[in-house]
Amino acid sequence: MRTPFTGVGTALITPFTKGGGALDEVAVKRLARRQIDAGVHFLVPCGTTGESPTLTHREKLRVVELVVEEAAGKVPVMAGAGGYDTREAIELSRDMEKVGANGLLHVSPYYNKPTQEGQFQHFKAIADSTPLPIMLYSIQGRTGVNIDAATVLRLAEIPNIIGIKEASGSLVQMTDIVATAPENFLLLSGDDPITVPVMAIGGRGVISVASNEVPAEMVQLVELCEKGDFAAARKLQGWLLPLLTGNFVESNPAPCKAAMAAMGLCEDEVRLPLVSITPASRERVMSVLQKLKLLGAAARV
Repeated sequence: MRTPFTGVGTALITPFTKGGGALDEVAVKRLARRQIDAGVHFLVPCGTTGESPTLTHREKLRVVELVVEEAAGKVPVMAGAGGYDTREAIELSRDMEKVGANGLLHVSPYYNKPTQEGQFQHFKAIADSTPLPIMLYSIQGRTGVNIDAATVLRLAEIPNIIGIKEASGSLVQMTDIVATAPENFLLLSGDDPITVPVMAIGGRGVISVASNEVPAEMVQLVELCEKGDFAAARKLQGWLLPLLTGNFVESNPAPCKAAMAAMGLCEDEVRLPLVSITPASRERVMSVLQKLKLLGAAARV
């Protein structure tokens, strides 16, 4: 039986207007509606795929407010509220609750590289500050620190820390967490290309970049895994693999936004220090879209 924040959660891009780079509020709602219509199970605005480090506090709240309005209770909304300043993360978490978020995604603090005890105290302080369910996010390649399995297990004892988006790259670590955490503690893949193996070891879904482009296909992939049809899931993931890996040919979300612009879904606009992808990378992205017959696909959804 599905519980909240299992299945496919889309790590929504944040659309900006052409040239000026202002928040495109119309596109925020349009993209959220496209996800809901495609059957995605929950939405994750203002994560790092949403370029959260370049959004102001007010912009983050506005994006979540718009997504909550569009979701209208049909699917839950898990708002990205992470950062490297615990006090600021607490303030943002409380404000996300006020604008209607149903849950929070908190990435491990980046740059300041806290110890495991520092990470535990950081997440505990946030959990103590809000009644909302919290999903941890471990991605050492972007933050410089791993949330070790032992730390995850300590945090799993806190009632409103409900799970972890796992992008450590270690299936051994993920298996350890699934095997030893409380039964209701969720582990989701944080890396599209390994969704199938993560679900095979007991993961409950994925927080996905690729579902920005192909929401229905990612839903189908995860639901096949949920049914235990891993042969069909492997076949579908093999077909999608060029897209799943192509989204990271340069720093996320620039390749994804380039693809979505080519599909007619948004402008190809990112905020500095990110820049649009190079011509060589764009050629690769376009080749993938052509191979998967995704050009013009937006009009069919």
